[in-house]
Amino acid sequence: MAVRRPQITIRRATIDDAEAFCVIFAQPRAMAGTLQLPFPSAELWRKRIADLLPDDILLVAEVGGEVVGNAGLHANGRGRRRHVANVGMSVHDDWQGRGVGTALLAALIDVADNWLNYHRLRLEVYTDNAAAIALYRKFGFEVEGTLREDAFRDGRYVDAFMMGRLRPGTQASGEPANATGAKGTKRTASDGEAPQVHRKATKTARKRRSS
Repeated sequence: MAVRRPQITIRRATIDDAEAFCVIFAQPRAMAGTLQLPFPSAELWRKRIADLLPDDILLVAEVGGEVVGNAGLHANGRGRRRHVANVGMSVHDDWQGRGVGTALLAALIDVADNWLNYHRLRLEVYTDNAAAIALYRKFGFEVEGTLREDAFRDGRYVDAFMMGRLRPGTQASGEPANATGAKGTKRTASDGEAPQVHRKATKTARKRRSS
């Protein structure tokens, strides 16, 4: 008999969710998988939520009116890095492995790809968090490097992976990555590169004819 998935609602976080954030990050596994400290403060979370930048997206997952997870999408910078955003998320211990992380990450990526036009998403995850790594891989993230002894957790230093995802099908300039046209056809002389080759070939032929 198939296990019935819970009805998960994704929405924007509000200041009223601060207490729920504290409950989530007080859980042993949720805390161990992030950079949060023991005894989280509701006042601190109210301030963090209130001080979010305009381009920051902070979502929560609800099941039966209870907040069971959260995920954030944060602009990495301006200028030449405005196409990059950072991802962070956490799920209540009792709700891990039940589709909450998948629902949150799917919602974040939809906003990143289709509304904010981010080309690159990046995150950091501890190397021993196998479940989170598998989730990120499912959504196209790849390990790009290892941060050795990156954080201090439960009395010892732990390593973390840097993971990144490039929006499928396009380069940061918006061109298809396979150098084909918008409909998947190869570039023709009108695309800008072939005419230069043609002119060079014509010039060479003229020199040969005049010699």
